[in-house]
Amino acid sequence: MKNSYAQPTPDIVGMVKASGLKEKAIFTLIAIAVFRFLAQVPLFGIDNEIFSHIAAGNNLIGFIDLFSGGALGKVSVIALGIGPYITASIVMQLMAVVVPQWEQMQKEEGEAGRRKLSQYSRILTVFIALFQGGVFLSFLTHQAPMAILPGVNKGLFFFGSMLILTAGAVFVMWLSELITERGIGNGGSLLIFAGILAGIPVYASKTGQLIANDTGMQANLVLLLAIFAATMVLIVIMQEAIRKVIIVNPKRQVGNKVYGGVNTHIPFKLNPGGVMPIIFAVAILFFPATVLQFLGQAFRGKALESVFEHLTQVLSPTGLTYYVIYFLLIVLLTFFYASIMPNMQPKDIANNLKKYGSSIPGVKPGRPTAEALDKILSKTTFIGAMALGVIALIPSLASKITNITTFQGIGATSLIIMVGVALDLINQVKTHLLAKQYESFLKE
Repeated sequence: MKNSYAQPTPDIVGMVKASGLKEKAIFTLIAIAVFRFLAQVPLFGIDNEIFSHIAAGNNLIGFIDLFSGGALGKVSVIALGIGPYITASIVMQLMAVVVPQWEQMQKEEGEAGRRKLSQYSRILTVFIALFQGGVFLSFLTHQAPMAILPGVNKGLFFFGSMLILTAGAVFVMWLSELITERGIGNGGSLLIFAGILAGIPVYASKTGQLIANDTGMQANLVLLLAIFAATMVLIVIMQEAIRKVIIVNPKRQVGNKVYGGVNTHIPFKLNPGGVMPIIFAVAILFFPATVLQFLGQAFRGKALESVFEHLTQVLSPTGLTYYVIYFLLIVLLTFFYASIMPNMQPKDIANNLKKYGSSIPGVKPGRPTAEALDKILSKTTFIGAMALGVIALIPSLASKITNITTFQGIGATSLIIMVGVALDLINQVKTHLLAKQYESFLKE
């Protein structure tokens, strides 16, 4: 007899048959296609070839370009990408924890409160985009003036392009929110995912040229790819690993039947934040680097110029200090995400268990349960945060050891994002198919 409750698989046939999923998938693909098309549309008055040669030697621009899907390197109308929106989201989430009124708005006012905070994030995105656009254009006009076509008025170019870049960042923000609302997966993560995939052929081509006539480098490439594959396996384990806390449910008698009494469990994810701690850590590191680059431009020719250039180099994605700060940020942000997630609040879980008469074996209900859950969550999150931080560093260190730095663009950060987003998509498709399967069963 066929099992009606079999776990569905996210195959193509199932996606087509599932009501609503096909439309979500098509909408997501169209939105990504629009994003990729705009990434190829350059600002007026720019010679892309000249700028790409100049930007090739700038580690910061190259690393930021990875998350804009090549849009920054092409100086396109959406060169800032999703970065300003992510930065604004980080600021608002931190402020919601620090400012009591905003915390109340987020927790107690429900959907209306979250919409207000989202609106604040959008407004902040505009200001951040204006600032980042100004910094980038300042770099362009001072460090790469040859990339601006002859006859173009630099003053009009600067202010006009700053408005266009800001509008492009706002459009990308709107597009990511549409994907989250009407498509499949998190819009911001998917746009970054699409940008990373778009850069793989370029990295592969550069690597092919590097190892073409060097047998030793070819062996190093095999080793590097093996490390990448092992890292992907570790990422999958991290994303799927959970800590089960056994819960004893009370028995209830209704008439002649007895309900409950079956032991269940509460699943706590080892990595509750998924790929977001990685994305947020990169965005946080970008901001001071951007400010330092702007200050370096402002103090050009003065005594402080060398200071700002040194600090910029320290925060470069190739320096040891960068990786130390990067690791610490991932650990802190993983704890931060665990602290704000509704399903990982010890007090709330303990109160709900007490309300329904359930308990953890050997632990008294109420405050002792909350304290026990807090210890479990602290240990679980610590293990997850440390593991995520270490995994994030492995491919980058491997690239340095093997001397194959052409794959640096798809190093740890982008590898974790790609695998994490792919797993999230698969889980969402499974959930949607399972919901539709139960819905059809109830109608029968």
